[in-house]
Amino acid sequence: MNITYFINQYPKVSHTFIRREILELEKKGFIVQRVALRGWDADLKDKVDFCEQEKTNYILENGIRPLLPIFFKAFIKYPKRVTTAFIAAVNMAKMSERGVLYHLIYLVEACKLSAYCCETDSKHIHAHFGTNSAEVTMLAGMISGVDYSFTVHGPEEFDKPLGLHLKEKISHAKFVVAITSYCRSQLFRWANYNDWKKIEIVRCGLDDNFLKGQPLLPQASEIKQLLCIGRLCEQKGQLLLLKALKMVLDEGDNINLILAGDGEMRGDIEKFIKANNLGKNVRITGWISSEEVHNLLLASDAMILPSFAEGLPVAIMEAMAVGRPVMTTYIAGIPELITNEKQGLLFHAGDTLVIKDSITKFIKMSDDEIKSMVFLAYKAVAEKHDIEQEVSKLAALIYGVK
Repeated sequence: MNITYFINQYPKVSHTFIRREILELEKKGFIVQRVALRGWDADLKDKVDFCEQEKTNYILENGIRPLLPIFFKAFIKYPKRVTTAFIAAVNMAKMSERGVLYHLIYLVEACKLSAYCCETDSKHIHAHFGTNSAEVTMLAGMISGVDYSFTVHGPEEFDKPLGLHLKEKISHAKFVVAITSYCRSQLFRWANYNDWKKIEIVRCGLDDNFLKGQPLLPQASEIKQLLCIGRLCEQKGQLLLLKALKMVLDEGDNINLILAGDGEMRGDIEKFIKANNLGKNVRITGWISSEEVHNLLLASDAMILPSFAEGLPVAIMEAMAVGRPVMTTYIAGIPELITNEKQGLLFHAGDTLVIKDSITKFIKMSDDEIKSMVFLAYKAVAEKHDIEQEVSKLAALIYGVK
C-alpha cells in the first residue's frame, strides 16, 4: 500500500520517533513517501537522518512562487474540490493566530502535497502534530480525495485548540492518533461526540536499539551525573532545575548535570550558570546525534526532566529502556508510564524545592532500590512502547481494521 507521510520539518534531531515509525511501516510492507515543508538544509547529526533527507520531498525548497501554477492546475482539474478546500482554509483563519493569507498559503501547499500523492498513487496521508501540518493534510485530502489522519502529541495543540480548529480537523479525518490516554482525553474535549470513535491511542515506540531484553544497571559512582535531554526552552524547566541543583550543592552533595540540547533559552541558562558559579558542575552539549544521546545516557546515573508541559517525552522512554532511573514531573501522560517510587521519581511541576528533594532522594537511594526501579521501568516501557507493536496498531487503522 502506498501512503504519504507529511511533517512540517523532516528529518529533525527531535523527531527520531517519527523516523522509527516510518521505517517500521516500511518493514510491514508499506511504501512510504516522505513529504515535508522544510528540512532540506537542516543541521543533522544522525547518519540515518541524512538518508531520510535524501528520500524526502520538500514543498518549500524553491519558495512559494513555483507552487502557484500547481494551484491553478489543481483548480482547473478539480474546481469543486479546490473551492471546498478554499472555503475551509478561510474558515480555519477564524480565531487563528495567523491571518487568512497564511491559511491560503497552506492551501497552495496542500495542492502540491495532493500532486505528490497522485504521482505515487498514495491511498492515505498521515501527518504528525495537530498544527499547520494537519491543516495542510486536511486540505490536501479534500483536493485529492485521499483520506488522511494525524497524530497529536501535545502540549501545543492543547494550548490553543480553538485557534487550531482541532474539532474540524478531527471531523474530516479517517482517524486520529493520540499518543497517551491523557492526550485522547484532551481531544475528546474538543471533538464532536460522534467523532470520539475516530480517536485511537498509538504510543510512540522504541526499536531494538533500546529494547534489547534487559537494561544495563548504572555503575556505582561517588559523584552522581544527571542528564537532562530536551530543547532549552521555558517549557522544559531547565532554569528551575539549575536553581534546585544549586540548592543541592549548597547542602554539601556533589553532583554534575549535563544539559543535552539547544534552544532559545541557552543564553539565559548560560548567564545563570555563570552568575551562580555552576560552571564546574553543569555542561551544555548543544544538539547532538541519537547515538551521542544514547552514550550520554549510559555514562550518566539518572535522567531528570522538570517540564511544565509535555505529551509523553520519548527521552524518558529511552532512559528507562537503557536502565537509567528517571526523575520528572507529574504531568500529562507521564504518570501512565511511571508510578512514583516504582518506575521512577515523580514531582510536582514548577516547584524548585521538590526538584531538589527528588535529587536528594535519588542520591540516597540504595543499590537495591535503584535496581528494582530500573527493572520495573524497563518492563513498563517494553510492554507499552515497543515500536513493532504500536505500528501494528497504526497499520490496522490505515487499512481500516480496528
